[in-house]
Amino acid sequence: MNTALRSAMASAGFSPRRLAVRVGVTGKTVERWLADAELTPHARNREDACRALGVGEEMIWPQSVKDRVKSGYDRELVHSYPYRSACPSDVWGELIRGAGKELFFAGYTNYFLWSQVPAFSETLRRKAGAGCRVRFLVGDPEGDVTRNRERAEKVTLTVSTRIRTTLEQLSRMGPVDGLDIRFSAAEDAVYHVGLSVFRFDDDAFVTPHLARLVGHDAPLLHLHLHLRRQADGGMFDRFAEHAEELWEQGRRVPA
Repeated sequence: MNTALRSAMASAGFSPRRLAVRVGVTGKTVERWLADAELTPHARNREDACRALGVGEEMIWPQSVKDRVKSGYDRELVHSYPYRSACPSDVWGELIRGAGKELFFAGYTNYFLWSQVPAFSETLRRKAGAGCRVRFLVGDPEGDVTRNRERAEKVTLTVSTRIRTTLEQLSRMGPVDGLDIRFSAAEDAVYHVGLSVFRFDDDAFVTPHLARLVGHDAPLLHLHLHLRRQADGGMFDRFAEHAEELWEQGRRVPA
């Protein structure tokens, strides 16, 4: 029996039927909640019930709160998406606008950012002007790895075209202090094309590219440094070091 739920309902003057109406479930559903302390309702139903009763979720369903608490390096993982394209545009925008020290776009093409983020070029210019370091690491459009990837993907909008789209967008911005662009080195391109890292200060998106899939169909992980930095060597650091290594070995894009 869920005595905590029964006590909260009694204090708030709620019958099972009244709570059911407030939450939008049947009276029998609430009766099951009362009868089984191990039963955990759907998250939205828990939120609505707690709001109606004026209590915290940890009081009525403490296990649901414990299940959400991560430990160790798992705390770095903020969110995951089955496809990069499933991540809302406003999440990208918020992370970019919120960065003040570091914007590092280490995707192989990066072309999608201009359609994903409104006024992206102007945002980059403003960030660089405010002292934020802005970097783009892209693949060489003439490289062997690029050509091999194009043969694997077999799409009309080729990898080299997507890279050149990024370079064209950046060239339209003209000279911008604080903005730097590099090609990944030929010997590192195979590592670059297989994993994209997008860093926004202490946040990062990481996209592992799957065989023959275009970037927007690849999974997307969101890592958040503030949730983790109790010790060095966590997931964020590992991916950040990967991108920095590619950057150090890369070569500047000709003007």
